[in-house]
Amino acid sequence: MLALTKLTDPGPFRKRTIELGNYYGIFEAGKLVAMAGERMSLSGFIEVSAVCTHPDVRGRGFARKVILTVMRDIRRRGRTPFLHVLSENRSAIRLYESLGFEQRRTLHLAVLKNKR
Repeated sequence: MLALTKLTDPGPFRKRTIELGNYYGIFEAGKLVAMAGERMSLSGFIEVSAVCTHPDVRGRGFARKVILTVMRDIRRRGRTPFLHVLSENRSAIRLYESLGFEQRRTLHLAVLKNKR
């Protein structure tokens, strides 16, 4: 999971991120090639997070499959899935919209790193 997120950069993903919720993946030849999971949990909502697909297998519908699995799991618990995406990631936006997500807010984000 760490290698796939390092390669694809779906956003912050660290060693203990998987403790925040359920994660689902697709494997080929014993190698994780796509995944998505949960991160932030708010009253009535759970974030779909770490959506990523290895560049060698993109275009095969894997992201759609893992997102649908995460969404189904969230809804089964009576919660609503939500996510965030960078505005320049047009292919992801098209995918998310095709799954029923709609833009609710535009946020301006600053990423700060501790130099210590």
